Amino acid sequence: MIDLHTFSIAAHCRQEGSFGVAVSTARPNVGSLVPFVSLKGAIATQARVNPDLGRQGLALLEAGVGIQVALRALLEADPDRAIRQIHGVDAEHTFAFTGENCVAWAGHYVGDGFTVAGNMLVGPQVIEAMAEAFQAAAGAELSERLVRALQAGQEAGGDKRGRQSAALLVASPDPHWYHNLRVDDHPDPVGELRRIYDRVVEHEAEVGRQYGPESLRLFRRIKW
Repeated sequence: MIDLHTFSIAAHCRQEGSFGVAVSTARPNVGSLVPFVSLKGAIATQARVNPDLGRQGLALLEAGVGIQVALRALLEADPDRAIRQIHGVDAEHTFAFTGENCVAWAGHYVGDGFTVAGNMLVGPQVIEAMAEAFQAAAGAELSERLVRALQAGQEAGGDKRGRQSAALLVASPDPHWYHNLRVDDHPDPVGELRRIYDRVVEHEAEVGRQYGPESLRLFRRIKW
């Protein structure tokens, strides 16, 4: 297990039918460990991270178990739950848990169709800023809203140890190249994630103009 002192957001867009997670931390390669998404839900597992909670959580969602029941059951069976932080959404409900032994400042926020959580942060203003930014961006595409929330969290102070990696992962019935992006090691990972996001959005539009909509349909078979 690895300690990931992290800030993240998990969300669902009812209009798109999409689910996504955006995350950043002061350790490398956060995208390989924290975000888990499918067309049934989105989960972020962090603090003393256990990726099996994400994998098993998605499997339970695929089997028709609601996220509240699924994640609560996984935590009840986990002897290390006091050092876990996990949160997420399905199409109807939300769930967030911060273990009592997570490193301060640690906590979470539950909104309408989204959850925000963080640990070893400069303070609660990080998740508050993320929630406000996500809500203020209502009407934008889910992936854009997630990136804006992550930027707001970083601008509010983020991980109190510093910054190193960031990731965006979205599962959508209408997938796009910019739905799966990672910055594994960078002095400004959230800023770099924004730069890459904007570049890939632009590049996808360029491909559509050059080769037509059929090319985009083929190229959009991205992995989650």
